[in-house]
Amino acid sequence: MPEQQLLKPTEWSYCDYFWADKKNPQGNGMVAGFELLLQKQLKGKQMQKEMSEFFRERIKIEEEYAKNLAKLSQNSLAAQEEGSLGEAWAQVKKSLADEAEVHLKFSAKLHSEVEKPLMNFHENFKKDMKKCDHHIADLSKQLSSHYALVETA
Repeated sequence: MPEQQLLKPTEWSYCDYFWADKKNPQGNGMVAGFELLLQKQLKGKQMQKEMSEFFRERIKIEEEYAKNLAKLSQNSLAAQEEGSLGEAWAQVKKSLADEAEVHLKFSAKLHSEVEKPLMNFHENFKKDMKKCDHHIADLSKQLSSHYALVETA
């Protein structure tokens, strides 16, 4: 059977490696379609981990910033000032407290609407992958043995 022409010869492409093992583009060995899918899933898993770490760090930064703004807004500097400067200073402190609250709410939203769903997805994905992993490997072996039988027939 002649070797199939690769559609994307310089890449590890699903469309080129799905049905059967092929020589890899670098010429050192064979690559199975199943292995290619597994590699893509592992890259996706790594990306998800990096995204989780990114958002966790962002949440931590927002919380720390909110805490520091709130602390700054409690500063007693010019507390005894009267007149228009006193009013302006009170407004500055109030706006700092309001901004601190906004950042704290934002960090809570990031946690509940981004980080938590991302972690739930990760846990569910892990469970699903464990269920499917052995089944797909068995099917891949069956497919290879069927190809071998067809070749010998």
